[in-house]
Amino acid sequence: MEVDEVVCLPRLSRVAVCGGTHGNELSGVYLVRELLKVKKGVMEKEEEQEEEEPLSVLKVLSNPRAMQQCRRYVDTDLNRCFTHATLNGLTSGTVPYEMIRSRELNAMLGPKGRSGAVDLVCDLHNTTANMGLCLIAYSDCDWICLHIFRHLQYSPFTLYIHFEVSNKESYSLDSVGKHGFAMEIGPQPHGVVRSNVYTAMKAGVQHMLDWVCFFNSGTLFEGESVDVFTMIKHIDYPRDSETRNITAAVHPHLQDRDFCPLHPEDPLFQTFSGETLRYKGNEPLYPFFINECAYYEKGIALNSQLTTPAILFRIC
Repeated sequence: MEVDEVVCLPRLSRVAVCGGTHGNELSGVYLVRELLKVKKGVMEKEEEQEEEEPLSVLKVLSNPRAMQQCRRYVDTDLNRCFTHATLNGLTSGTVPYEMIRSRELNAMLGPKGRSGAVDLVCDLHNTTANMGLCLIAYSDCDWICLHIFRHLQYSPFTLYIHFEVSNKESYSLDSVGKHGFAMEIGPQPHGVVRSNVYTAMKAGVQHMLDWVCFFNSGTLFEGESVDVFTMIKHIDYPRDSETRNITAAVHPHLQDRDFCPLHPEDPLFQTFSGETLRYKGNEPLYPFFINECAYYEKGIALNSQLTTPAILFRIC
């Protein structure tokens, strides 16, 4: 297929904006609450031509119990509960709350992988890492998500991250839709809402909805190349071999330098006794989610990635 060939894709009639998937990531919680103040539970944005089907925007507070407790989750991470195995698992006995909730959300927005699923899911998240505004998706060739990313590049800090899951099934809420991505914005402490981060998220969501309206009206979007960061591995903290307690923190020279190149022999960690541990890889990496608070329990000090170009086809 030639890059300059026009690819015509179905209109996006139903879009879901979800907040509170992690109950202590408050920008998305307050933004969805603000959107829900609209009288209807489903906001309709009329197109210019009357014969066009309106755009339905579903606004969802994903994890109400965790939000009430201002915790990431109650029993287990909701954003890891959207594989088919979990969604279709047994319901007898004691089932974690988030597994029950994932099935409710799948019924509301899906079913996952079926024709009745919503056209696009935008799941709102905050990070304690200095990542700016990022779109995180499971595909580096989903032209809808990539064109939305290109439209969102009103800010120089807007980046696109591709989570390569290879043969594994995607597990997050945004995978329930026909297209989907997480909008991740930081830095913001969990349990706190910062007005500048909230405002950036609000603008990002509005730009996303504007693009959908342009797309649905038949606008032709030109193809080009954009940079995509592809996640390749996790790096854990140094740990005590017996207790498994961490023995070092992220080095001050690396802290807050998300997406900046990490070269071989650059400082990586600083032990609690003051020793500098250096990166021993053979090639530069671009770290992100550096020192993310929620990832301590997952054994992740940072994720690392390579940057590659992705081709955007012309679409209408």
